[in-house]
Parts: sequence; structure tokens; C-alpha cells
Amino acid sequence: MPVVGMAGGGQLARMTQQAAIALGVPLRVLAGSANDSAAKVVADVRIGDDRSLDDLLAFAKGCDVITFDHEHVPGAHIHELEESGVPCRPGSAALVHAQDKLVMRDRLSGLGVPCPAYSHVPPAAPLAFLESFAREHGWPLVLKATRGGYDGKGVWILENLDRATAEQVGRLLSENVDLMVEQHVPFRRELAALVARSPYGQGAAYPIVETVQEGGICTEVLSPAPGLSKDAAAEAQRLALSVAESLGVTGLLAVELFETSDGLLVNELAMRPHNSGHWTIEGARTSQFEQHLRAVLDLPLGSTEPTAPYTVMANVLGGDDPDVYRRYIHVMAHDPSVKVHLYGKDVRPGRKIGHVTALGGDLDEVRERARHAADYLRWGEK
Repeated sequence: MPVVGMAGGGQLARMTQQAAIALGVPLRVLAGSANDSAAKVVADVRIGDDRSLDDLLAFAKGCDVITFDHEHVPGAHIHELEESGVPCRPGSAALVHAQDKLVMRDRLSGLGVPCPAYSHVPPAAPLAFLESFAREHGWPLVLKATRGGYDGKGVWILENLDRATAEQVGRLLSENVDLMVEQHVPFRRELAALVARSPYGQGAAYPIVETVQEGGICTEVLSPAPGLSKDAAAEAQRLALSVAESLGVTGLLAVELFETSDGLLVNELAMRPHNSGHWTIEGARTSQFEQHLRAVLDLPLGSTEPTAPYTVMANVLGGDDPDVYRRYIHVMAHDPSVKVHLYGKDVRPGRKIGHVTALGGDLDEVRERARHAADYLRWGEK
């Protein structure tokens, strides 16, 4: 069987290992330390820095294909791997659109994909530029670091250009953070479209889901998105498959969307297993992790058919008490059908340490079960 190398040792690599076992696919992981989430459960772990070209080249020896647990491996290093004859999926030419938000916006806009109004923030006279942008598009503004942001990091909502905001913008530019600005979109809710594409060109689309965000962190995923018409769901799936083809994506592509009164707008892209797809482990015939492996190996893609009318995934965040195991027992006894996934990560307040999944025929009931389990694992009795 071909060996898949995954750069990055986080929870996505950890859950990919579970799918690799069932497929009979050897998975090798490049982890930063033996304490990384995936390093604790994957047999073939190499310790190294996934931002070091030397470590990446050494890791790639013996791998048939390389894929990624995150978007932070430098694109130039991925290109070097490709030049050395190692297939990388997604490749550097595609992945840059998930690594650089400005590159992504420019490319999608050129393809006619609906996006919020945006612009690069020039280092010279940035405040005057932001004032001008606000006069055209209104306050508030969304300021973003073009690279490196996730889970609300690298994103700032600017209500106005008061002294504190001016100092913040100046500090970011002094730290050489490349910035862009976007129109603050008055959206109804956030949706996500998850698709897969193989080198052969086969595509597969999962049901469109609703994602619930709090403080920049996804707390819940509802599948399928309640109240979304079949036409709107099909439009979102077609949009995501079209983006995957146009950008040359191989593997998974998650397209985060704003649902507005005028239609759908693309917010962000991710080219890997994604938080919005964790529900698929129990809620779909083929999990996103198995699908990603199938896609990067150019195997026929699996069925995306749901296993229940509704599936709700709730993220488990760390609370004040690190003794999760005691609460874990309670959750299992309280609702034996809820599935708990813990990532083997040190517990810190607000940190993602796992997720829970509930399935059933009544959305409100399923959502309450998932919420109760996630809240209890975090806080216990409140």
C-alpha cells in the first residue's frame, strides 16, 4: 500500500489515522513533538519542524504522497518537494489560496465567485485608506492578516478609527503583518460546503452545514443546514466543486460561506479536513478523513450519504478543571448514543480539546444532546 505522509501532528492527523487503519493505508506523521495530538496515537511518527525544508525533505523519503494537517507549511518548501518528485496534495499552486487571504480574494474575484468587497491595506497612510474604504462600504470594517490567522486570530473588527484602533494598526504594520480590509457583511448565518476532488478529477460533495461561531471559534455544526432550500444547497455544492476544479485542489476543500439576503458569499477556504466536517465521522457513510485519504491517493471517492436525518457536532473547549475524565464518564452514562472524541491535548481554558456528535430525527433534541455533552465536559455541573 502507498504511504501517505501528513505534515503536522494536530487532531486532524490524529483522526486521519483512524481512517487510515480502516483503509489499510500506512500513515506517517511529521509532528513537532512527541506530545502532539497525533504523535500519541500514530505508529509512524517523525519528530521535526514542518516549516524546515530539510526536515520536510527527510520526512518525505519513503512517502508516496504528502498532504497537510494545516496550511502553515511554507509554499516555497512545498514547491521544493514537488520539484524533488514528491506528489503533494494539495499542491503549492492550489494551497496558496488557503494560505494567503489576499491571493484567495484576488483569484476568486477573477473567477466571478461572489466575495465581500475587499482591498489590500497599504503600509503608507493606512488610516486614510481605511477611512476611504469605510466611506464607500460603511462601518464596521473587518481587518485581517493576510496570512496565519485561524479560530478568530488575525481578524479584527474595527468599529471606527479611534486612537486605540490607530495604535493597533500601527503596531501590526510595525511588526510587518501584511493587512487587508473587507466589508463587514450583514449575513443571516454562516454555512460551510465540504467537497473532495481527486487527481483524476472525480468530485464528491457533502450536505451543506450551518456553523455557529462564538468569539471566532466554531462551537456547533448542524447537518444539514436547517431551513436551507434544496436549490440553495445545490448552488453551494456546485460553487465549492467549481472552486476546487478552478484552483486545482486535490483532497478536501472546505468553503466557508455567508448566507445573505442577496445570496451566498465566500468567506474562507481550507484545503484539508475541517472542523465543519467532524460530524461526518458518525454522520456520513464516508468520513471526511477517509475521503481525504481516498482523494490524495486517487482512489474512487466514497459515498457522502448521511446516516441520520440530523447530525450535530459540538466542540469541547477546555474549562477551569482539567479532570475531564470524571465528566467523560457522566456523559457516557447520561447519553450512551452520544459519541465523544478527545484529542489528547492539555486542557487550557478556551482551547479545543475534543468534540461530541449526536444523531437523530429531531434537530432540536439532537442539538440539545450535543450541547449538554459538550458543556458538561467543559464545566461539569453549573
